[in-house]
Amino acid sequence: MKKVILMSLMAVFCLSTISAQKTVVSKKNQKVYDVVEQMPQYPGGMGAFLEFLTENMKYPEDAQKQKVEGRVIATFVVETDGSISDVKVVKQVFPSLDAEAIRMLKSMPKWVPGKQNGKPVRVKYAVPVSFKMK
Repeated sequence: MKKVILMSLMAVFCLSTISAQKTVVSKKNQKVYDVVEQMPQYPGGMGAFLEFLTENMKYPEDAQKQKVEGRVIATFVVETDGSISDVKVVKQVFPSLDAEAIRMLKSMPKWVPGKQNGKPVRVKYAVPVSFKMK
C-alpha cells in the first residue's frame, strides 16, 4: 500500500513538473511586441527610471582610466509579469561599458507590463544608457 501511495505521489509530482516546464516554454514562445496600446512602464515613471540608472551606475575603472565615454543602446523584453529578460546591447561603445549597461538593466525591479486588448503581453523596449565622466 505504501508503495502505491509513493508511486502515485511521484507520478503527480512528475506531471506537475512537466506542466510547469511547458508553461515556461510556451511563455517564451509568445509574440514579442514592439508597440502596444499600453506600453510598459518603470514603477514611478521615467523620472524614477533615470534616477535608478544614475544611482546604480558603476563606471568601470578601465573605461575611466582610458577616459571612454559614450551611449550604449540596449534592448530588453518586459515580460507579462513585469520581469525583464533578453537584455542585449545593440550599439556597443566599450566592452566594460556595455557589460555595465547589461548589469544595470538586469538588476531593475519589475515593470508594469504592457497591455494589448486589455491583456498583459511581452514588449521589447530599447533604452540608451549614457556614460559620461564627471
